[in-house]
Amino acid sequence: MEIAEMEEPKIPLLTPFKMGKFQLSHRIVLAPMTRMRSYGFVAQPHAVLYYSQRTTHGGFLIGEAAGVSETAQGLPNTPGIWTREQVEAWKPIVNAVHEKGGIFFCQLWHAGRVSNYSFQPNGQPPISSTDKPLVSEVSIGGTVSPEYSPPRQLKTEEIPEIVNNFRIAARNAIEAGFDGVEIHGANGYLIDQFLKDNVNNRTDEYGGTIENRCRFPLQVAAAIADEIGPDRVGIRLSPYANYNDCSDSNPESLGIHMIESLNKIGILYCHLIEPRMIQQFESHQTTKNLLAMRKVFNGTFIVAGGYGKDNGNEVIANGEADLVAFGRLFLANPDLPKRFEGNSVLNEYDRKTFYTSDPVVGYTDYPFLE
Repeated sequence: MEIAEMEEPKIPLLTPFKMGKFQLSHRIVLAPMTRMRSYGFVAQPHAVLYYSQRTTHGGFLIGEAAGVSETAQGLPNTPGIWTREQVEAWKPIVNAVHEKGGIFFCQLWHAGRVSNYSFQPNGQPPISSTDKPLVSEVSIGGTVSPEYSPPRQLKTEEIPEIVNNFRIAARNAIEAGFDGVEIHGANGYLIDQFLKDNVNNRTDEYGGTIENRCRFPLQVAAAIADEIGPDRVGIRLSPYANYNDCSDSNPESLGIHMIESLNKIGILYCHLIEPRMIQQFESHQTTKNLLAMRKVFNGTFIVAGGYGKDNGNEVIANGEADLVAFGRLFLANPDLPKRFEGNSVLNEYDRKTFYTSDPVVGYTDYPFLE
């Protein structure tokens, strides 16, 4: 009797997945990570190597947050996608990812009150859902940055213009060659400032109830879906998080309402940050989870926050997510899928180099497996 060869057990993270019209070869996603190497708010040629290093055929990458307008910036040397120069600068970076067979989305971002007069046109106050200032200590990678400036609450009649900024930025991203866009609705930035009730103190139709607080984010999602097609649109949300002094009294209800409403728009994916990530760069134990939101959403469900190989495999195997986004591990291990496949030792990341402006150190100098 011929003995059948035993098949190697499949690694859940390395199984293929069809995300809408995109055929992915594995379920490991490059998370969007601010790297502060885009001088003058323009993506630089050194980003070609950075992103192409982390590209595999059929791999999915989400680019670092790109500002949607001149009022959107809140950190130094972060890229934008609102000017012709910025669009042209992204093209060779996107081409490099596509040449290696990757799928590349642009994350669209507005910092809102997480900003400073120095980043704003004519030194004006940052715009937000509120005029409440951000009181957290300002520290980026251990380096103190300019203090956050008191914001100006957007007038009701100004909000459609901000929605339009996101729409135009999505169009620009497609022109630059990106396969789609991710709306940055997490981490205490502008969209999150509308969503969360400890920040949003508005008394108009954009404040108060969950439905009202979700109105602006959903208008952004609908405008972008109308502009480039819902099958090219994702969103990142962090309902449980308190990043940038932005938290909510009922995060599960907030998240479920957003997701039910996004189902009606028909977007491609939702990218959720785990409840355990309640403070930046720190992981906490909690009984709260994303399962209720996973069950509600009709599209691809991506999770992020404190994942390694083992718990990443577990969440895929259990059907709790379709894809897992990795940040720091993918930063330090540009060949992360290969290392997971071979159960290889991982490079350690150097937190001190996360937010420097060096075009090589802590950026493209992490070693590959031989």
